[in-house]
Formats: sequence, structure tokens, C-alpha cells
Amino acid sequence: MNRREIEQFERDGYVAVRGAIAPEIAAACRDEIWNALAGSGVTRDPASWTHPVVLVPCPPGSPFVAAGTAPALGAAYDTLIGPGRWGRRQGVGGMVPVRFPSEEFPGDCGWHIEGSYEVGGEYWANVRSRARGLLALFLFTDVGDDDAPTRLALGSHLAVPRLLADAGETGKNTDDALSGLRPSVLCRTATHATGRAGDVFLCHPFIVHTATWPHRGRGPRMMAQPAVYVEDGFAIDGSDLSPVARAIVAGLGDDSSSCRN
Repeated sequence: MNRREIEQFERDGYVAVRGAIAPEIAAACRDEIWNALAGSGVTRDPASWTHPVVLVPCPPGSPFVAAGTAPALGAAYDTLIGPGRWGRRQGVGGMVPVRFPSEEFPGDCGWHIEGSYEVGGEYWANVRSRARGLLALFLFTDVGDDDAPTRLALGSHLAVPRLLADAGETGKNTDDALSGLRPSVLCRTATHATGRAGDVFLCHPFIVHTATWPHRGRGPRMMAQPAVYVEDGFAIDGSDLSPVARAIVAGLGDDSSSCRN
């Protein structure tokens, strides 16, 4: 990962690792996802695509081991989080929301950040991003603008730290955290997680994002969205030089990007 990409990550909140996963591995992952969909009565026959989105746990098979341990991703995690700090897993993990061509509202669209740990059955986050180093978006199908891509609000990750700071180590429910978000943050330029099967978007854990609809493409969109685990989170006293931590510190000091109306 070069300096320009690191600067983009800190400024915009994401970087795309193009071709991180070989095409044949992405194809094998798709086959495994189809096998998992069969349990919900969904097949490759479009007549079975009766719901706009079907969630399946990311399968644990060997194609996903190869995808999750792709060398390009390990190198990127080292750069953005720091060598030896992120949790290695044998696979990809997370859920796979498979979105099918449909005009029907899928019910899961709305700006949010990802929670990192559970408190009382809800997902929470704290300012040090305990338990989450990155949000990764693994594209297992080609995704174009018509395929209900995930939308990312550029620079929104800089607005979130000040919303979480007063909650200390305990953190906040992610819905409560964003209740203080300045509306103008969501009027920023957005980008869509589009690309070829095998591309992976690595996002700052605080980036504000949403699913989109309708899906007017020709086939299902398959994408996993796991967390890249970091047990203790990041230091925010300026001693942590990782790009993730530097962006948190930058957000804490940026009055213009953050909180109240």
C-alpha cells in the first residue's frame, strides 16, 4: 500500500484493494454461497429470488480460507492497523447479505456504523474502537452501480470519535452514538463499493455507511462484511501511529466535522 492510498484512507475512510482475491477463488466462494442459500430455498433459478435480500453466515470452506488469508490483505492490515495487532482467522467470517434484483425495499437500509462488541444484546462501539480494527467488504461478485452497492460517506469516520469520546471505555450503542451526528456529514460526497469479484474494500471502523436499493442489476450481489479484529482497540493519545488511530485522533480534534446541529 503506497503513501497515496494511506492518505486516502485517513482522509476518506476507506481504501480498495483491487484484485486481492484471485478470480478462481472468488468463483469457488460464490459456489459455496449458493450452497448455503439452498437451505433457504434459494437456487440459481431466478424464480426462487423472491426476497430482496437473504442473509447467510459466511461459509467456513477452504475457498474462504484462501480469501481471508490472501497475502495482499495481510499486508494491508499490517499497514493500516500494525503488524501483529490484528486477529488472524482461518476464513472470512461475518455475514453475507445476498441482494437480488428487486424494486422492493429490503428493510435494512439506513446510515450506521458497525458495532464492535455486545452489551445487553446490542452492538456498541467506543472511541478506541475496541474489538474492531477495520470493516472489510469482500466482493464475491462483480458489483456495479445498479447492483445495490454499499454506500460510504467519505470522511464521515472523522465525525464519529467526538460522539463516542464522552462515553469512555464503556462506549455507546451505535444508534445512540449517531443520534448526535451533524446532518451535514451525510451530505458529503459518497462513494459506492463497486468493482470486480475479488476486490476488497477496507474501511475505517467508524465510517458511516448504508445498504442501497433498488437492485436493478441482472444477478445477485454477494458480499461478506466481516470485522478485522483488534482486541484492545487503539491508543488515542498520539502514541499510536497506525492510520486507523491517526484518523481517530484527527477526528477528536476536528470541530468542523462532528457533532451537534
